[in-house]
Parts: sequence; structure tokens; C-alpha cells
Amino acid sequence: MMNSEATSVPNNKALDKFVGEFAVINALADRNRQKIITLLFENKNEGMTVTEITRQMTITQPAVSHHLKILRETQLVAFKKRGLQSLYYLTLEEPLANLETVIHELRMEF
Repeated sequence: MMNSEATSVPNNKALDKFVGEFAVINALADRNRQKIITLLFENKNEGMTVTEITRQMTITQPAVSHHLKILRETQLVAFKKRGLQSLYYLTLEEPLANLETVIHELRMEF
């Protein structure tokens, strides 16, 4: 029988935080969302509309909108209105800082 104290398993707090970041991790894992993040980074001073993003993608406008929704839900991007269109921009600082904290806490457990 294995001694559970001898095994290195993250405490529930660190593991719970890691699980809590799954949405961000999954959002970052998709190649289309990676491309959108790259485009928004390249245009970080101006932001971009869905139409502008779609022109540089190989997916449809509804697909771009779907990916932007996921990125908004995970607080990786935000938007502001410009006339009738929404202007998207990156808001990576907080989600990435949270991931860094979780990774640090997990490393401390192993």
C-alpha cells in the first residue's frame, strides 16, 4: 500500500485554482483564438473590428464572433463601441497574471 503522505500531490487550494483557470487555458489553446490574439496584439493601439479580424482569417465572420465571445468570457479581450461596430482590444494582463500565480503555486507543491 502506498503512503499518501509520501506522494507529492498539490493541495486542494492550488489544484482548485488550476481547475478554475481551465477556461482561460482552453481559450488560449485554440489556433484561431491564438491568431485573433496575435492580430489584436499587432493592432494594440487601434483595436480591430470583427470585419477587420475576419479579413485576415480563414474562417467566417460568425466563427470569428464566436471565438471573440470565448475570449471576452475569459477576459482576454474586451470591446468598446465605435459607431455601429465594436472595437476589440486585448486585456491579457489579469488573466495571464492569474495563470502565472497558479503555475507558481503548483510548482511549490511539487
